[in-house]
Amino acid sequence: MKIVYFGTPEFASSQLEAIIKAGFNVVAVVTAPDKPAGRGKKMQGSAVKETAIKYGLPVLQPDRLKDPDFVDKLASYRANLFVVVAFRMLPEIVWQMPDLGTFNLHASLLPQYRGAAPINHAIINGETETGLTTFFIDKEIDTGKILMQQKVSIEEYDNAGTLHDKLMLAGNNIVVDTIKMIERGDVQTKKQSALLQDENTPLKNAPKIFKDFCNIDWTQDCKNIFNFIRALSPYPAAHTKLISGEGIVLEIKIFETKFEKKNVAQNCLYQVLTDQKSFLKVILRDGELSILFLQQSGKKAMPVADFLRGTRVSGYWRVLVIDK
Repeated sequence: MKIVYFGTPEFASSQLEAIIKAGFNVVAVVTAPDKPAGRGKKMQGSAVKETAIKYGLPVLQPDRLKDPDFVDKLASYRANLFVVVAFRMLPEIVWQMPDLGTFNLHASLLPQYRGAAPINHAIINGETETGLTTFFIDKEIDTGKILMQQKVSIEEYDNAGTLHDKLMLAGNNIVVDTIKMIERGDVQTKKQSALLQDENTPLKNAPKIFKDFCNIDWTQDCKNIFNFIRALSPYPAAHTKLISGEGIVLEIKIFETKFEKKNVAQNCLYQVLTDQKSFLKVILRDGELSILFLQQSGKKAMPVADFLRGTRVSGYWRVLVIDK
C-alpha cells in the first residue's frame, strides 16, 4: 500500500512520524509552502516538511491544490491511500484520486465541533470530554463517514496547549489503527447522523478564531471567563485592557487564572484589586477572578508577582468591558 500524507503543523508531524515508524510506505508528503518567520523573517518550512526531510521523503508544496502540474505529480505516485491531518480543504480532484480513499483526522468527536478550532471551542464550552475522529473526506467539510473514534478527557487544569498535546499523542494511535483497518479491508463506516442521540440534538461548531474573538467579555460569570482564558492559552491568548482612574491603559494577555465564587458588591463590578505584591483580581458578578500568568504588551509573559514588581496598579483600576 502506498500512502501520500497531507499536513502542516506540529500536530500533523507527530502522526506522520507514527505512520513511518509503523512501517507503512509513505511515498510523498504534501505540506504548505515555506513562509517567513521570526524577527529576521527568514523562510521557514512547516513541521511536517521537517519530518519528511528527516526520513528522506519527497515533499510537495503547492500554492494551488488544483494546479495541473501538482495534480499530475501527485497522480504519478500511484498512491492507494491519502491521509490528511491539519491541512487545508482538498479539492475533489485530489481526494477522489486514491482507490482506497482519503481520510482525515479531526480533533473532536464528530459530528460535534466541526471546524478549524475544535480544541479551543470544546474548552470554551466547558466540556469534560472530547476526542478524535478519523473519517473519509467528502464534498462537505468534516461531514464524511466515520472510520474510528477515540475519547479523550478534558481536565479542569487543561488549556489549549495541554489538550493539544494529549490529542496529538492519542492521534498517533488512531491514525495508525485506521490505516491498518483499511489495509485489512474490513472497513465499517458510520454516518455522522447515526451518532446523534436524536435528530434534534444541537450541533456545536468550532469556527476559526480571529483576534477580535479573543477579547475577554467580563460580563460573563467566573467559570465562563476561566474557561475562555484557558481555551486560548497559550495561543492566540485572551486579551483585555486595564484602565486606571487617570486614564492610563495597560494592554495585557492573560494565560492562567483561578476563580472564587462569592457574593460581591455590585457597585464594585469589574474593578481590579491588588496588594501590589502577589495578587491581581477582577471583581465579577458572581465572584473574583485571580490573574496568575499574564503578558503586558511589549514585554515577556510572566507570573503575576513579577508583573506587579515592575508595574504599579495602585488606586482605582478597572477592566475594559466589551459586550459580545
